[in-house]
Amino acid sequence: MQQVVVYPGSFDPVTNGHLDIIKRAANLFDKVIVAVFKNPQKQPLFTMEERVELLKEVTKDMEKVCVDSFSGLTMDYVRSKKAIAIIRGLRAVSDFEGEFQMALLNKELNNEVETIFFMTDIKYAYLSSSAVKEVAQFGGNIDSLVPEVVQKALKEKYAL
Repeated sequence: MQQVVVYPGSFDPVTNGHLDIIKRAANLFDKVIVAVFKNPQKQPLFTMEERVELLKEVTKDMEKVCVDSFSGLTMDYVRSKKAIAIIRGLRAVSDFEGEFQMALLNKELNNEVETIFFMTDIKYAYLSSSAVKEVAQFGGNIDSLVPEVVQKALKEKYAL
């Protein structure tokens, strides 16, 4: 049986930290579905379609990775894909409380699906999509934070 996992997120935009988690998950599982979801608590800079296209571009050479999008409950989506686990990244202790609560809630919704946490690589511990957008908005150097295609997209969004 193929081991399928889902890595859900808003990916607004995808960062090198996200890519690190995707690559590491692909080394462990048969298929990684990177699933862009609409977070009603956030106002995204990029449309859902733009985020999906950026992710497809930066993961195009990763055989075990596919990109999709969804809205609604993550557990409903995970069930529809017959996934065995949800992948989540943790950068710092501050991420843990919210992620832990969500993992417990997801377990209540479907106790057959695990949540697997990947600790970030130390070089990405400070990195978030919000920070990338802020630096980009003010014309800062984001070369080491995001792939080149994302740099270009951010420059276009901020007309730099």
